[in-house]
Amino acid sequence: MEKNQAVALFNFINQLYENTCFIITTNKMAADWARMLDDEVLATALLDRLLYRCDVMNLSGKSYRMENRKTFFEQKE
Repeated sequence: MEKNQAVALFNFINQLYENTCFIITTNKMAADWARMLDDEVLATALLDRLLYRCDVMNLSGKSYRMENRKTFFEQKE
């Protein structure tokens, strides 16, 4: 992600984080966000706002999406 895109994402979240609800699904750990945004300080500030007064739900088990993805790409004759 380019630096200006990362800053724009932070600014968007920063403006809304106490006024709205977010539902975010990700398979990225906090360290991965720092690498993805290419800025550890910015990633920390962004995650701080996203995790403020939140519930984190960790899911495990078989992926429904991946299991059913196979049928999507199967060729029908």
